[in-house]
Amino acid sequence: MSEKKSSKKKNQVDKEFGLSSWAIDNPTVIYVIMALLLVMGGIAYYVMPRESFPEINETKIYISAPYPGNTAEDVEKLITDPLEDRLKNVSGVTEITSTSQENYALITIEFEDDISVESAKQEVKDEVDSEKANEDWPTSNGVKVEPNVFDLSLSEEQPILNVNIQGNYQVQQLKSYGEYLQDEIEDLPEIKEVSIRGAQDKEVEVAVDVTKMNAAQVSFDDILNTIRNGNMTMAAGNLITSGQRRTIRILGEIEKPSELENFIVKSQNGAVYLRDIANVTFKEEDKTTFAREWGENVVMLDVKKRSGKNMVEAVEKIKVILAEAQANEFPPDVKISTANDQSEKTINQVNDLVNNIIFGIILVVGVLTFFLGFRNALFVGFAIPMSMFMSFMILNALGYTMNTMILFALIMGLGMLVDNGIVVVENVYRLMDEEGMSRIEAAKKGIGEIAFPIIISTLTTVAAFVPLGTWPGVMGQFMIYFPITLSVVLGSSLFVAIFINSMLVSKFMDVDQKILTRKQLIRLTLVLVPLGILILIVGGAIRGIGSVMIVTAIIFWLYKYSIKGAAEYFQKRTLVWLEEKYKSFLSWALRGRKPSLLVGGTFILLILVFMGFGASVGSQRTSIEFFPDNKPNQIIVYIEYPEGTDISKTNAIAKDIEKRVYSILNDDSYLNGDFNFLVESAVSQVGEGAGNPQTDGGSTAEMPHRAKITATMREYKFRNGADSEELRTKVQAELTDAYPGVAISVEKDASGPPAGYPINIELEGPDYDALIATAENMRSFINSRNIPGIEELKIDVNRAKPAMQVVVDREKAGALGVASGQVGNQLRRSLFGEKAGIYKEDGEDYDINVRFEEDDRYNTSALFDQNITFRDAATGVIKEIPVSAVATKKNTSSFSAIKHRDTKRVVTVYSGLAPGFVDATAVVTKIQAEMQSFTALPDDIHIDYTGQIEEQNKQMQFLMGAFFGGLALIFFILIFQFSSISKPTIIMIAIFLSFIGVFGGILITGASFVIMMTMMGIISLAGIVVNNGVVLLDYTQLLVDRRIVQLDLDDDALLPKDEVTAIVVESGRARLRPVLLTAITTVLGLIPLAIGINIDFFGLFSSFDAGFYIGGDNVIFWGPLAWSVIYGLIIATFLTLIIVPLLYLMVHKFKLRIRGTKNEESTETEVQPEITE
Repeated sequence: MSEKKSSKKKNQVDKEFGLSSWAIDNPTVIYVIMALLLVMGGIAYYVMPRESFPEINETKIYISAPYPGNTAEDVEKLITDPLEDRLKNVSGVTEITSTSQENYALITIEFEDDISVESAKQEVKDEVDSEKANEDWPTSNGVKVEPNVFDLSLSEEQPILNVNIQGNYQVQQLKSYGEYLQDEIEDLPEIKEVSIRGAQDKEVEVAVDVTKMNAAQVSFDDILNTIRNGNMTMAAGNLITSGQRRTIRILGEIEKPSELENFIVKSQNGAVYLRDIANVTFKEEDKTTFAREWGENVVMLDVKKRSGKNMVEAVEKIKVILAEAQANEFPPDVKISTANDQSEKTINQVNDLVNNIIFGIILVVGVLTFFLGFRNALFVGFAIPMSMFMSFMILNALGYTMNTMILFALIMGLGMLVDNGIVVVENVYRLMDEEGMSRIEAAKKGIGEIAFPIIISTLTTVAAFVPLGTWPGVMGQFMIYFPITLSVVLGSSLFVAIFINSMLVSKFMDVDQKILTRKQLIRLTLVLVPLGILILIVGGAIRGIGSVMIVTAIIFWLYKYSIKGAAEYFQKRTLVWLEEKYKSFLSWALRGRKPSLLVGGTFILLILVFMGFGASVGSQRTSIEFFPDNKPNQIIVYIEYPEGTDISKTNAIAKDIEKRVYSILNDDSYLNGDFNFLVESAVSQVGEGAGNPQTDGGSTAEMPHRAKITATMREYKFRNGADSEELRTKVQAELTDAYPGVAISVEKDASGPPAGYPINIELEGPDYDALIATAENMRSFINSRNIPGIEELKIDVNRAKPAMQVVVDREKAGALGVASGQVGNQLRRSLFGEKAGIYKEDGEDYDINVRFEEDDRYNTSALFDQNITFRDAATGVIKEIPVSAVATKKNTSSFSAIKHRDTKRVVTVYSGLAPGFVDATAVVTKIQAEMQSFTALPDDIHIDYTGQIEEQNKQMQFLMGAFFGGLALIFFILIFQFSSISKPTIIMIAIFLSFIGVFGGILITGASFVIMMTMMGIISLAGIVVNNGVVLLDYTQLLVDRRIVQLDLDDDALLPKDEVTAIVVESGRARLRPVLLTAITTVLGLIPLAIGINIDFFGLFSSFDAGFYIGGDNVIFWGPLAWSVIYGLIIATFLTLIIVPLLYLMVHKFKLRIRGTKNEESTETEVQPEITE
């Protein structure tokens, strides 16, 4: 009976793992798989596109509708409102926002994440087409306004490069060079569009002299119809004669603009030629853009790449095009330069992370050498490149790019992926060393013992990240690559451990280290060193391999005479001493009431740490950040005059501000001679291209009142320790209050996906005048409170745009036979003009526009004293009615823009954080507290705090849910593994206790709690803690099961407390090395990134330039996550080795008590009948 009962336990304690045993028996197949992984992984590494951050494609659809010559109110009423009414009922829409401004409307429709961009765009397009089909849809230039429906990738919004063209030539000549480059660059498959800044398109302007037009009794209709009917080529049909079909074409298009002068506008009472009343010129359109580099005028190309394409490759191809154009197409005195090259930053970040991986591998293999010996360390170390290459192969197959998110996940996985290899190698080594098994027997049995635990521990680690796969929104698209890559890395490491490591240890593992003789070392050196020197001298691109060979020879000598002795001493003395100390401490801790005291003390420590952290946050010693606060790679000065300011005035102030900014950028402290080691380039744009992506995303509206200065910093390693944040502070101090009436903000490039401004207060209400007035009162109120941390409060709309109202006297107009529409049309044509046709030259189309000449166009008297000339329909008599006879004018102001959120009018008060402040929550909390005493808030106006704070709360809520969701998933997997509730509960307790390390570390160092990064670190930590806990508890259970089999007990029998205590101590000793190794390798893998140690290993071995520096973008961005894991793991290692065994024994003692009580009750029940008899 007992044999049957214990057969299950026997199967569990003496087992092999089929897949590993197959790999051990079929080494040739495994060698082929290894070769395939190395080749395909290497290819994948080189072909994967490089990017700074992942591609983000929002489920947002944009509608832009140009409606020239109309105010914001008209655009809202005629374009925005009708479209919003249509769109609000579309299924799947989560939010609709819009901006109506002069001449232009932009509507943004956000859909649920599960709706594809293409289907969303089609739905929006259908609704827009339906609305456009209505009879009352507005027209412009005689045709219906055509809204453009499009989607936008964030990577397609920001230019990846500016190309600047300079020379002693006319702007139009430079523009022709720019157009040549534009065509060449746009032909590249990686490029979406190239926009020209600093030069205008040309047009044919028919500038009408109002006096001559009135004298000749000619109307705008006469001029427009003459040009339209005279400048035309058309087909008249086919003439069939003599069995032939001839196509008849009437050729009427002008070949040069001057031909228009000979068009006869009026023939009654003598011919009136167009030249008699107008001046025809082929000229630049009115100026809408200026561009400069370091204050010098340039024609600038804004280059934007396509979503999903390789930025680095695109820029390399562009540079080839520029070099060829400079050499073969352009005069030698035309200077071409590039600025804002985002590919350099991407290459630097990617290379730094790759070098961090190499550095981590070196540290990990070095530690493994001391723990396991050199040969065994190589078995585990070999798992790193194999797992990495396998991961590259899978990630490339999934269509992912090589970006910082994926590379950091690889660094994060560096320590974790060797865990499986460590457990395999260490267990096989132990069986060979302590139990004297043969290589193959130890490999099969050793892997059989731990195969299921490492599979479960890998699954539980991955399970911690599974909920992150449901991350919604833009943040989800940005961060989801981290859990996916980690899951791929861990899966790859499991494959390598089970198949490749198992085969390698069965073939090559040895307990006794073989000693290289001096003779063998000399032979090896004579092969490696001369060959290495030869490759170093003549190797060219592969000369670094020569250096590696020489260094390898040196390492072999160091290993024989130094490292090997130290490693053996560490293994046979230090580790043995450590194991004995650990055994004695654990034995002491397991006695009496000490387990309860130690566990209770740990819980009290956790509570104290939480209380201390809360107090630190409350006192603002510990700040709460959404994303890490980065050092600027770009300093951007946004300049904004009141809406309605002419571009010439904006350009003049921009030039003055540039001088001030450039004097700071070129301060002597940033110069080595003439070389600026901090600032690489500085460009400015006025008008087009001067928008802020955070507030104007997707907008192509003209911006004559805006300018932008962009200063791009050099790579971090070339800055000689200069602080770009300090430079930004200097620029801001220089410009603060320097230009009254001009809104100036000094910002930096974002460190993550857009989340809105840190301070973003949205007011919603029915009356827009009241909304703006309340916003201005609120801004004044908050400013009066002098709240620290606010950069400068701005309001996104205002009523300061100069306007003129023209009121038509309907009674007078009616009596004179003039309609309101005629008055409006006459003024619109005079000022804005009207398109009369197209002139074609060299394959390009140029508009022919008819309007007043410039002197009359901006002359109020000329505009309102002009005659409306028309033929009376009743009498046939030509009438001339002055505009001033039927209309009056009045100067007013209008809205700069009208903004909607979900069809309701909104106004936003916003600001960035002042330099040196990073905690948006603390600043907004102070604002909210002060706003309690704000009394000037009307009842019908609602206030909401949105922007970064809203996004921050949303992401924190998701991450908390993901953390507990991951824990629940881990818990269920562990129940499946252990067929028990108690052991999974012990591991769950260990996870929560590891918070002592995370929050304690932040508390002690005074570092910020970065929501996105620290929370990701906590989730990562949970997976690592589970991994160690599973390995320890599974081995403890294995020893318990073996003892039960030895004693021939029932499967559900409980061993006495003393025996379990001895087993717990032994299992702790046996698992001390793998647990310590897991912790040390994970920490060492992260240390280079946490500290910011950057070594260029490729440069070191190829040109002997290590490019060593400390700091950089990667450490700023990823440091908080790395430190969270390091802090937590240090404490978690103590918990795994001490608290987990204590909890296991406490649970076992509790089970013994319960079982003892039941046994007593059972005995009493059996004895009772005998007594009654």
